[in-house]
Amino acid sequence: METLPFGGLLTYGLVGVAALSFLEKFIPVMPSYVLLALFGLLVVGEPGDLFGVITASTAGSVGGAATWYVLGRMIGGRRSEWLFERYGKFLFLPRGLYGRLAAAYARNPFWVTFVGQTVPTVRIYLAVPAGVIGLAFVPFLLATALGALAWNGPLVTLGYLLRDTGWTPAHAGIAFASAIVAVEVAAFLLVARLRRNRLRSATVQ
Repeated sequence: METLPFGGLLTYGLVGVAALSFLEKFIPVMPSYVLLALFGLLVVGEPGDLFGVITASTAGSVGGAATWYVLGRMIGGRRSEWLFERYGKFLFLPRGLYGRLAAAYARNPFWVTFVGQTVPTVRIYLAVPAGVIGLAFVPFLLATALGALAWNGPLVTLGYLLRDTGWTPAHAGIAFASAIVAVEVAAFLLVARLRRNRLRSATVQ
């Protein structure tokens, strides 16, 4: 625990889990898939504790996303684009990616928010364009909570199951994140192919 950034917060139990999950949205000193697996390894004492740890980590994640949303609303579209163009490379979110996220929201905001919470890096800053375009706050929070739960739950559980095995939280977290991203890429390619096929059929007719 001593080697974990801000690891002293874990001495406060579920409050510390929520606080670290909140901070992860602003200070990504450790990938979320590693941090969440560590929660399962260090905080969960028995299976009955899993629900509380998963709920606390999800609450912290949603709180961080809500804060980014409010910041997006405050600074507006023009200044957001300028900030990400100038500093996006330091936040691992270049302006091009930020622009694509903002455009995606216009098409399907609920699912973009939900799926975005399961994509490393994107899940940190996704709420900024949501705030900029003024996405409805309650549906945004609901989609964020469901997406964070889908991401946090398996990772915390995985960390708990790592006990007495040869896997480290980092290795297991990376494997899990890679699998999730692979599934998302496959789904995206499938949807894109189906869309192209429909367009071809419409053109032929």
